[in-house]
Amino acid sequence: MTITNEKKHSSVLPMAIVAVLFFILGFATWLNGSLMPYLKQILQLSPFQASLIIFSFYIAVTFTALPSAWVIRKVGYKNGMALGMGVMMVAGLLFIPAAKTQIFALFLLAQLIMGTGQTLLQTAVNPYVVRIGPEESAAARVSVMGILNKGAGVVAPMVFTALILSNFTGTVGTELTQVKIDEMANGLVLPYLGMAVFIGLLALAVKKSPLPELIQEDKESRGEGQLKAALSVPSLFLGVIALFFYVAVEVIAGDTIGTFALSLGIENYAVMTSYTMICMVLGYTLGIITIPRFISQPTALTISAILGILLTVLIIFGDSTSFVIANALLVPFGGAQLPDTLILIAFLGLANAIVWPAVWPLALSGLGLLTSTGSALLIMGIAGGAFGPLFWGLASGTSLGQQGAYVVMLPCYIFILFYAVKGHKMKSWK
Repeated sequence: MTITNEKKHSSVLPMAIVAVLFFILGFATWLNGSLMPYLKQILQLSPFQASLIIFSFYIAVTFTALPSAWVIRKVGYKNGMALGMGVMMVAGLLFIPAAKTQIFALFLLAQLIMGTGQTLLQTAVNPYVVRIGPEESAAARVSVMGILNKGAGVVAPMVFTALILSNFTGTVGTELTQVKIDEMANGLVLPYLGMAVFIGLLALAVKKSPLPELIQEDKESRGEGQLKAALSVPSLFLGVIALFFYVAVEVIAGDTIGTFALSLGIENYAVMTSYTMICMVLGYTLGIITIPRFISQPTALTISAILGILLTVLIIFGDSTSFVIANALLVPFGGAQLPDTLILIAFLGLANAIVWPAVWPLALSGLGLLTSTGSALLIMGIAGGAFGPLFWGLASGTSLGQQGAYVVMLPCYIFILFYAVKGHKMKSWK
């Protein structure tokens, strides 16, 4: 793909536009970590029902990734961005009747449409990161966009807490009256209306912006033959599974921490996702500094998987009445006194940060003309975000409880460890 404009335009404005879009993508994605426990509280949902809020958002990737690519080929990348945000705006507006009627199915539909808009926007905006500037600095731009995306995950729960949850203190651990439920549900209306209007205006701005169009240069076949050929490469096939499991644990760590905090009686449960995202940004930054200068990508992936396994075991067997970690790391600096288990879940952000940027190059290595098909398959691995919280929610309903349910992450990290040590080296099934 190349930019169609013959003249060399400054990449500052396109870079700024793309940066805003990546922030919006992160904001809308990680808002789920606050929305999930909030809706669980006001709609009195079980952990499994609450997990459907995340499932309906991420499952959209499975069904709309390939259709989104078709739409982009028809309307172009810039129009695709605007269209994706238009779909997200519709989803934001749908939250208004959902809040007014308190019908759970409407919330799920709004989440499904939001996920669809996100998938279309991601399909359109990602190529720009590589193509709006010099090829030799593309990796730096990818890193900046990743930090923006995760940085939005820090901000989104704080905004949610400030605009919505701060108006309803003292509700955790109490039986809500219908009047209070109505008030809390209506508290979603203005923020989501504001978000929908903002995204709609941004869509118009992108549509009218001087953002250069991209054209597809390679004419490689994308038929069933190529798909079969790509899937026959073990390092790619196993890489898709590794990404599926990675997104599953990433979303569990980011989006269930608030629900678990609610079960522990934490008043500011909606802000808990920010803790996980801060750790992810820190991990991302460490990765930029150390890879490949000090450690290789496979080594970084191995360390991440081992850290994930250790943290998962500590979470499962941890003491939710102990505050040792918070007293050492947070309280002396004016932070909140949180149970050790919550802090350990947040620490999973450190384990998860490097996995995505490490798996991609390892999975695509040596694919040649199959690279674009391999990339599309890896993108579909995002569907793991739909199933991770779902299995956590199912396990929470058993004798394991919400804390023990984090055991579902263990096989995920073990497979990632296998891929880091052996899977990425496999070029043949023999």
